[in-house]
Amino acid sequence: MPQPRMMLVITGDDFGYCPQRNQGIVECFQARGITTVSLLVNASATKEAADLAKRHNIPIGLHANLSEGIPVCPSHQQASTLTNQCGFFHGKMGFRQALERGQLSMNQVEVELRAQIKLFQDLTGHLPHHMDGHQHVHVLPEVREVFAKVLSDFKIPYTRVPVEASLQSCSWLMPHLRNFYTQVEKDALDSIPVFTRYGIRWPDVYLGLTTMGQNMSPTNLQRALNHAVAAWLPGSNSSAPDHDEALITAELMVHPGYPSHPQEGGCGEGPDEFSQSDDRQHELNVLTHPSVMALYRHQKVQVCSFKDLQILESEYGK
Repeated sequence: MPQPRMMLVITGDDFGYCPQRNQGIVECFQARGITTVSLLVNASATKEAADLAKRHNIPIGLHANLSEGIPVCPSHQQASTLTNQCGFFHGKMGFRQALERGQLSMNQVEVELRAQIKLFQDLTGHLPHHMDGHQHVHVLPEVREVFAKVLSDFKIPYTRVPVEASLQSCSWLMPHLRNFYTQVEKDALDSIPVFTRYGIRWPDVYLGLTTMGQNMSPTNLQRALNHAVAAWLPGSNSSAPDHDEALITAELMVHPGYPSHPQEGGCGEGPDEFSQSDDRQHELNVLTHPSVMALYRHQKVQVCSFKDLQILESEYGK
């Protein structure tokens, strides 16, 4: 079968995390290295990020955050199952551990998600074009049901299902990352029936777990794209009139930016190590390199936003 045409949404996560992240994301968007962003509404540079999105006409969605920093809902800043004794969310792994122990209130999860959507509206003047979860919390057990209900209530059409075809054959991932990503994929697969029941949509394939930070390179991007297409083809049910016009939709999750300054940025507790490292700038450099643009042309990849996907999917009856 000839190479299918791919419509690729390239999402820059953690918009608003710090001024350096905002600067890098805007530069990446202007160079077509990303096509949309996910905003953290509880981050230190959120207002600046929202203003930049308006100024540069950047398509923007919500990076729902239940694991890092301070909640948006005022009642959760006092006493909440979602926070520790210092008033901060429990952290990436702490949130998961509290969930496993049955210590989190799903009612409070729903209230916090709705508060973050409301703040997003106040900042941007519109609802999110898409909504995903910071540190993939949106696909966790129990949370995914609440998350899907909230998306459905607000008529937010798209989310992220982080299942990457190349993950298990990726030899360069550290064992602790491989184990974490494998669990993320399991949770994401279990989320599919829930998201489907609520009418939530997501692109056909996902990329980004194997190409984060220093693992980002033109070679690894090409590998991920090839694996995604190969995994999609056997189950393809494209309504296009012939194979030459077969269409696959995809999302690439990325984290471009410049390193955070120590003690500047984050969501209330300061920037994490990843944000202060050179990994963010490395991603920025790779995503905007001419070789990556050439790769997209060679692979029949057209970059687009989630709003573009809505139009294209209606045309193809997907």
